[in-house]
Amino acid sequence: MNRRENLKLLFTGSLASGFLWTTACQPGSRDTLHKSVLPTGYGRTAAELAHDEKLNTAVFFSEEERKKIEVLVDFIVPADKRSGSANDAGVPDFIEFMMKDMPAYQVPMRGGLKWLDYQADERFGSDFLGCSERQQLQLIDEIAYPDRAPTDMEGGVKFFNMLRNLTVTGFFTSEMGLADLGYEGNRPNAWDGVPQEVLAKYGLQYEEKYRDVYLDPLSRNKIAQWDEEGNLV
Repeated sequence: MNRRENLKLLFTGSLASGFLWTTACQPGSRDTLHKSVLPTGYGRTAAELAHDEKLNTAVFFSEEERKKIEVLVDFIVPADKRSGSANDAGVPDFIEFMMKDMPAYQVPMRGGLKWLDYQADERFGSDFLGCSERQQLQLIDEIAYPDRAPTDMEGGVKFFNMLRNLTVTGFFTSEMGLADLGYEGNRPNAWDGVPQEVLAKYGLQYEEKYRDVYLDPLSRNKIAQWDEEGNLV
């Protein structure tokens, strides 16, 4: 089983119990589902739309922090033959929004990114972005597996857990991620009438002159109209 399949199982198995939201309900943060998982503008009040617009026009990450996020999220959800990477799905934008909509994330996120620079400088004499991909992954591997992480890396483990939760949530609630899961959602169908055996059981049948009108799937959204004598028009 590859990394993508593991992430799918993790996400789909945890969504109902609040995969991201159980970690997000910290003092000062919201205790409701994040609005960005809903269609833009759908069911929103004027005040909520103004709130979203305010957050969308503000900027939290510096240019350097944004570049780190872009590197990190693609380590977590890389591209494969099935779909694109976390960056392709717009996950950095999702995380940027989350930092502003749930301010309790801001200090842990910014502190974690600085922690990466400190660790990279101690080990490789460069900040995180200045390291090679091999060096970056070497550092990430030490905090990506909590059960195996050294005790002195606890801060990094907590940071990476948070980032991984945000990344996977952002990816699998995006259009690309939903397609990757194979989620189709509710789809309209065409009803072809009561089965003939049921009609026969009760001695009923459709009137032939109305059959094509009653069961025409192309006109199912039209409101039926009758004439003064009760005949279907």
